[in-house]
Amino acid sequence: MPSGFDTTLLAATADRRRCTGESHQALAALHRAGADVRTVPAPADPEQADLEAAVFLRVCRIGIRSADPLGIRSVHPEPHRLAVRLTPQPYVVRLWAEALLSARRPDHPGPHADPRDHVVGIPGLRWHTIGHAVHLHRPRTNTLLSLGGFPTRWWPRAAAAVHRWRPEAYTGAHWHAAEQAARAAQRTSALHPTTLLSPLLRRVRATAGPGPVNATDAWDAIGGLRLEALDGPPCPDLVRLLGDGPCGVGWQARIDWCGCPGGTVGSNCSVDFRDPGDGRVVYYSNRRVRRSAQDLQALADNNEGAFTA
Repeated sequence: MPSGFDTTLLAATADRRRCTGESHQALAALHRAGADVRTVPAPADPEQADLEAAVFLRVCRIGIRSADPLGIRSVHPEPHRLAVRLTPQPYVVRLWAEALLSARRPDHPGPHADPRDHVVGIPGLRWHTIGHAVHLHRPRTNTLLSLGGFPTRWWPRAAAAVHRWRPEAYTGAHWHAAEQAARAAQRTSALHPTTLLSPLLRRVRATAGPGPVNATDAWDAIGGLRLEALDGPPCPDLVRLLGDGPCGVGWQARIDWCGCPGGTVGSNCSVDFRDPGDGRVVYYSNRRVRRSAQDLQALADNNEGAFTA
């Protein structure tokens, strides 16, 4: 062990590292600079939380299967931004671009359709590259989600591939009318629980289990959110990481059914988390479905046409 290695700090950052995937070295540097590295900071601006919630929900819908939940190797949460490091695989970058980029829906719904049905991706999302990162933001808001961990040149190629079949992309420094209408409809919907989604994205590594493929999925539910892992962590770990642990959100947990500690395939688990602030519930289930070698090869094959299809 290196001379001067702070084992006390290592223990103190264990839960945050488990939630975010950050390295101890990075957190130790922040600690020396005076930052609190024992907790996971919340967004300081509601607009930032809303963007994070929208990103989490959209990416969940595409069903990424990789060694990292949603293709995320780590996140670095700060009050005014969130940095996300993705798995450096072309198909992961392509799927993120496909899920997030704002465009007019190609099939042009009728005039009486829900405003949200006129836009695919995240209304108002814009991007630009800076150095080794892709910056995602919304016009006229204090928002920033930084994507990294892969060659930056991949993102414009992924965006071009997406827009070949979504030619009416929304770009520019202002919101388009359809995006504004979609955003307004989203704000009035109960099926977009920002207070649940943003904290989960900032702790997404907490949902990863021990298997070679970790699939995290979430979708809206009346009164809260459904959260599902195909090979998630032991229930006691998740309860601590999302509940009253040092990095938790303070959610109250009720274990309905638990197959731990055996954790064998098919020993499903079910836990209800309740936010004591507004009563919303995260209905969590862990299906423990292991993936085969053929599944892993199929994932690798997706890289070949990631920027051309």
